[in-house]
Amino acid sequence: MKRSLALLYGVVAYLLFFATFLYAIAFLGNVLVPKTVDRGQMSAPATALIINLLLLSAFALQHSVMARYGFKKRWTRLVSWHLERSTYVLAASAALALLLWQWRPMPGVVWAVHSSSSQLALDILFWAGWATLLVSTFLINHFELFGLEQVWLYFRGQEWHRPPFRTPALYRMVRHPIYLGFVIAFWAVPVMTVGHLLFSVAATGYILVGIFFEERDLVRTYGQSYLDYRKRVPMLLPFMPRKRSQGKPAKTTAAGQG
Repeated sequence: MKRSLALLYGVVAYLLFFATFLYAIAFLGNVLVPKTVDRGQMSAPATALIINLLLLSAFALQHSVMARYGFKKRWTRLVSWHLERSTYVLAASAALALLLWQWRPMPGVVWAVHSSSSQLALDILFWAGWATLLVSTFLINHFELFGLEQVWLYFRGQEWHRPPFRTPALYRMVRHPIYLGFVIAFWAVPVMTVGHLLFSVAATGYILVGIFFEERDLVRTYGQSYLDYRKRVPMLLPFMPRKRSQGKPAKTTAAGQG
């Protein structure tokens, strides 16, 4: 019974995440849903700015704290290993859902692209960003990343082992293709409003800060293998030249994500 409940918890947490994630795509793309980054409950500009900054800060704080090695080490004394990731996914979904629910549009136009061909190109790039993100999760281990593998192994009475470090496909071009997908999707819009610009700037800034802390944890976990990888492969921009590491590069067998 206990194992079945753990599996159910993990599946529900994943489904809630996936539903929230799909809504977030529509929210940023201004499609399909009534409330988006540019449509919804209006507030005075100063009020909207304060509310949106608080929502973005709450989202960033949840991610920053719960994703860090030190917090996980203490947290798993209270939450079993097989539920830790699903609990993180559930908390992240709740923080994102709050942001989507309470976001205040700031509709002033910062810039706009009027050419139909340019608009189409940006729309394609927007969806390509989300596709890059999703594909990148499957290139490593989508189900482990979102907690399903852990609860499934617990249900089967098997132990979970940290995935080895590997660099498949897109991970040979950039170290963080998941974040690259986010950044592309945030900025590939034909009409950039004040609210969307605020979201994009804050989210991109958080990604850059998050990468710093995530890579520190990855070095702690994978050691020299990750240090050599970081020397060879650019962080977010493909084809950027990197310094060659001395000696033979370390053999890599799996990629880790925060």
